Parts: sequence; C-alpha cells; structure tokens
Amino acid sequence: MTKPITLYSHASGPNGWKWFDQIKKQPFISINPNGRVPAIEDPNTGVTLFESGAIIQYLVDTYDNTNKLAYTTSPEKYLIGPYFGQSAWFQYLHPEKNLTSAIDRYNNEIKRLVGVIDQHLKDTGAQYLVGDKCTYADLAFVMWDQFIPAFVKDWDFKTEAPDFAAWNDRVVARPAVQKALTDKAKAMAAAPPH
Repeated sequence: MTKPITLYSHASGPNGWKWFDQIKKQPFISINPNGRVPAIEDPNTGVTLFESGAIIQYLVDTYDNTNKLAYTTSPEKYLIGPYFGQSAWFQYLHPEKNLTSAIDRYNNEIKRLVGVIDQHLKDTGAQYLVGDKCTYADLAFVMWDQFIPAFVKDWDFKTEAPDFAAWNDRVVARPAVQKALTDKAKAMAAAPPH
C-alpha cells in the first residue's frame, strides 16, 4: 500500500492548493532551495521534488504504470505545458502597478496559445491534445484555463476559440478534474489572505 505524497502549495494557484506561509525559510528550503511552491515529498520512494513540470513527469513515470495518462512514444510523451503564470504575476502579484505593456504581452500570449490549441484541435479533429486519450498534457492545461477570464478580461475564448472551449469543457467534465476543482475551491475558501 502506498503512503500519501505530501504536496506543498498554496490555495490560489493552479499548481496546488495548500497554503505554506514559510516557504523562504527552513524547514521548507530544505525541500525546495528556491523557496517556491509546488514541491512534493514522496515517502514511498524518498524523492523530494519541486517545479510543477518535474513533479508531473515524476508522478506519471512513477505511478502511471499502465500509461493511462501518458504515452511512451515520442513526440507524444513530451507535449505539455501552458505559460499563463506571467500574466497572473504582472496583474496581481508584482509590487509595481500599471505595467500595461507587460500585462498586454502575456495576455496576448494566452490568446495566441489558446488560438494555437484551437487550430490544432480544428485541424486534427482530435478530442484531446495528444493522441486519442486524455493525458497529463490536457490535465496540465485545464487548471490554468480556469483563470483565462480573470487574466484576459473582455475576451470570450468560448466564442473566439470554439474547439479549444469544447476541449476544455470535455476535460473539466471528467470526475477527477471536478474533484480537483472542488478541493481547490474549498482550500481557497479556508486559506488565510495573503
């Protein structure tokens, strides 16, 4: 029987949902010297990791023995990853305000990336990003997709990118994603303000 993996994260971000207010000092910097979340400790293997891409790859490689969420072939195995975090940083977390050029740049990147995915889905007729099944590439995007309306205001991706929107709705409807979104909402409601 496997033991639970400890996830260090925070309530507001898409990469996890447990608030950890001491991330720039011990004991957390022994887990992640960079003092950032997410990070995990896996008591089953003794592995400690940080950075969401590395964590996802580790979890898939270690625990997805039937390749339910991944492919073993190239290039399918390596196709993953949104880049939405910079928009959040400049809009909500950066100490300087009125950084319109930076906000516009990253919001345009979100629109561009959504457009690329929309065109890929339209051109291929695919239901998922990679191959013929929902993989961690889909799951990595879907948590970020929930932030699009907050990041890119006055832009309706459901109208502008209908194939992307249909894909997003399909992935969000999965029971595991619904559970993750519910757990995240509960954690955010319970998290102290920061």
